[in-house]
Amino acid sequence: MHLYIHVPFCGRRCSYCDFAIAVRRDVPSARFAAAVLAEWDRWRDEPAWAEFHQFSTVYLGGGTPSRLDPVALADLLARLTRDRPIAPDGEVTLEVNPEDVTPEVAHAWHAAGINRVSLGVQSFEPDVLQWMHRTHHAEQAGQAVERLRDAGIPSISLDLIYALPPEVPRDWERDLDQALALEPDHLSLYGLTVEQHTPLARWVNRGEAHPAPEERYAGEFLTAHQRLTAAGFRHYEVSNYCLPGREAIHNSAYWRRDSYLGLGPSAHSSRGDRRWWNVREWSAWEEAITQGVSTIMGSERLDADALALETLYLGLRTDAGVPARLVSDPAARTWIDEGWAERTDDRLRLSPEGWLRLDALVSQAATQP
Repeated sequence: MHLYIHVPFCGRRCSYCDFAIAVRRDVPSARFAAAVLAEWDRWRDEPAWAEFHQFSTVYLGGGTPSRLDPVALADLLARLTRDRPIAPDGEVTLEVNPEDVTPEVAHAWHAAGINRVSLGVQSFEPDVLQWMHRTHHAEQAGQAVERLRDAGIPSISLDLIYALPPEVPRDWERDLDQALALEPDHLSLYGLTVEQHTPLARWVNRGEAHPAPEERYAGEFLTAHQRLTAAGFRHYEVSNYCLPGREAIHNSAYWRRDSYLGLGPSAHSSRGDRRWWNVREWSAWEEAITQGVSTIMGSERLDADALALETLYLGLRTDAGVPARLVSDPAARTWIDEGWAERTDDRLRLSPEGWLRLDALVSQAATQP
């Protein structure tokens, strides 16, 4: 069983962000923790989840989970793990902003059971961070990594964003070099997309910024692949790289279609062919908890065709690929001839060039007779 907790609070909305967040100067940590536990109490003994006796992973995402008071966070994890202990090899991840990492807080996270941190670096260039509306300074990323290691956090992942608008000066290779110099266990690299209702979308609509050209997106993606694999990292999923044995267990569960329960505003859950998702906004979600009514905003049940398509898409996102029988021979031959895929041991795996065309290739495979 995998547990996701969405912590919505942020000090500021980033220029590209359309996530369900609540900008707060003062974070109501105790109220949030109590509400999450109340929601957990509703699910804990449901037949769908009662068969699981431990958590394989717990992931606190956001938002900015590192803004939670460490005492409230520790109490939350302690109560959850009394009900379902963490598996002996379990993973407990906290998403963290660099400016939130003090020596005292890092030690408190470690004592609470956090054994993996995903650090939102995004870039090491001051002008880029300012354009992104990030709230940390460039030098704070290195300080945060040092403090996390000193506190005993055994696994550290760094997030970076590439394919910025051409109006934003940025040396992508320099950012990669600086990330590697920090010797992380894992890196997640995300190509920037323009989401509606964000500052970035408004800038694009006014002509003040433009999405990165396709060739820049592809060039930076392939540059990262070459640079990081040469440094010993395995490119094991479209956006993720790890040193040997350092895969993100929680995220890998999504790609395998494992069961996961989401708690908190906008959190999603999956069990078999069922999907459901929570009320999006913090205030509405908290009110639902307080009133004792359902926090679920919507749900769906996937039919056999939808499950097959999801299995194909998620499998092709990873370097494990999919059984070759899931892709028609004409499509597979085309992919292999174009250098977009390779076939070994009756499995079909996309190359980095294939990953750049993932959506189109999955669509093509789904329409093949």
